[in-house]
Amino acid sequence: MNIKNKRATFDYAISDTFTAGIVLTGTEIKSIRLGKASLADSFCYVTNGEVWLKNMYIAEYFYGTYNNHAERRDRKLLLNKKEIAKLEKNGKEAGFTIIPMRLFINDRGLAKVVIGIGRGKKEYDKRQSIKEREDKRSMARLFEKR
Repeated sequence: MNIKNKRATFDYAISDTFTAGIVLTGTEIKSIRLGKASLADSFCYVTNGEVWLKNMYIAEYFYGTYNNHAERRDRKLLLNKKEIAKLEKNGKEAGFTIIPMRLFINDRGLAKVVIGIGRGKKEYDKRQSIKEREDKRSMARLFEKR
């Protein structure tokens, strides 16, 4: 189970990453285990010493009945105080954003989110990323043929 935010590394230059736990309800973790979640258009923010994940999509659980969750509610992230202080300091600087990069379930069965502090890329940086990706693909094709 590994859900990635493919736009994160394309739109942002990631400088630092953290692994955080996430507070979920029963039907949310079941939907995540089925792979019905998305990190597209989601971001994190810090308020009152707490880190929150906003706009993350987790589909309603099919067998959830009236106990089902809201699909795009704010979800609290679990980090220690030093990590929260670092995120808060960097998140307030102009141009920096806290972005969720990957959602996974660890070996103990807990949902974790890898978040990164990123600075938005300019258009020419994105073109450079596309060129590097295409060069890497063409090199892989050349070595496959041999």
